[in-house]
Amino acid sequence: MEFSSSRARLRQARLAGDRRELYPHSLQFYLEPPTESISLVEFESFAIDRLKLLKVVENLGVSYVRGNEVYKTKLQAELRKLKFPYKALAEDDYEARRKDHISHFILRLAYCQSEDLRRWFLQQEMDLLRYRFNELTDSLRQKFLEHVNLSFEAISEDTKNELANELLTSTPGFSVAKVKEQIFYKVGLADAVDLFRTRRVFIKDGFAYVPLKDIDAIVLSNYRTKLSKALAFDKGYAYSIRHNYGKEGKRTDYTPYSCMKIIMSNPPSQGDYHGCPFRHSDPELLKQKLQSYKIAPSGITQILELVKGMHYQLACQKYFELTHYVDDIGFSLNHPNQYFTESQRLLNGGRELKKEISNSGNSQQKNNSQEGMNSDSTPTSSKATADAELEGLDEYFTED
Repeated sequence: MEFSSSRARLRQARLAGDRRELYPHSLQFYLEPPTESISLVEFESFAIDRLKLLKVVENLGVSYVRGNEVYKTKLQAELRKLKFPYKALAEDDYEARRKDHISHFILRLAYCQSEDLRRWFLQQEMDLLRYRFNELTDSLRQKFLEHVNLSFEAISEDTKNELANELLTSTPGFSVAKVKEQIFYKVGLADAVDLFRTRRVFIKDGFAYVPLKDIDAIVLSNYRTKLSKALAFDKGYAYSIRHNYGKEGKRTDYTPYSCMKIIMSNPPSQGDYHGCPFRHSDPELLKQKLQSYKIAPSGITQILELVKGMHYQLACQKYFELTHYVDDIGFSLNHPNQYFTESQRLLNGGRELKKEISNSGNSQQKNNSQEGMNSDSTPTSSKATADAELEGLDEYFTED
């Protein structure tokens, strides 16, 4: 038992290490989009919670002085309630960091649609980062600066003593004692332009001497630049999604490829998700997959024989019959949407679907289907609550 327990702890430690590598710090500049798959339920809940948080950031910024104790207390309480990171390096906050990362990108995609939306999102995200950065200890701030490649050189005590008078007169609010105890960084002018513009920093030989307390201005300036550009590589991405769904350009609702088109098209490569499993899978891998789906050995043999004879659509049809327990479906499968529609019809006891997915792109059929959905649907109280929480967020993805 002790050996088994030790192995379990070792696995947990290894998993925790892998997770910490994904999010080594509770703060980030959100440079890399998430690559994992998440459910629609999680997608919606992450979006709602992030929007709630940014609304709180906005309201607190209007009602209180940013950085005072009431502001910090209320914002920390909201971060804790919504399960976003609020402790710098807690080992058990992987899920909070993951949620922070994914939810940022969800809202970023929604709020890149117009200049007003981008400006609002940028301001709230910057206020949120400012609060979280200023809550770090000096050592953790330094780690974060290294994490985002802003590791500036701290000047020596001799240099600081030599420049003490200039640092005192050029840094508002500093006393002689404060200058002596504060860490100063030697920063290029391009990174310290905001401090230079407001005359809050000492300049010499093309460098700004920035106290640690003001380094947040440089962090935020760098973050603003990166996020502004990203909101513009995201507007184009969102346009492509909306174009594919008939919301932009010619407003054509593109239909998926037919089975024959998929079979004859280029095979999928690593990282791709298209293709026909009967046409593009290795026979041995296909056999293993069919076994995992509990297909009887005789059925697997029949499917593999059809694949061997290059009868891929017939192999798919045989798989349909075996998984739906019918001897003969009585029709030919020639489109993925048709597979789904017929499967749902059988699983629903032969009833027609309320909302049928068309494989021909016929707009009249789509309109009739939508009318059926509208007449049959009755919103529940929980859905109404979720819709209210979204506050129109879905409109940014789907509005015409």
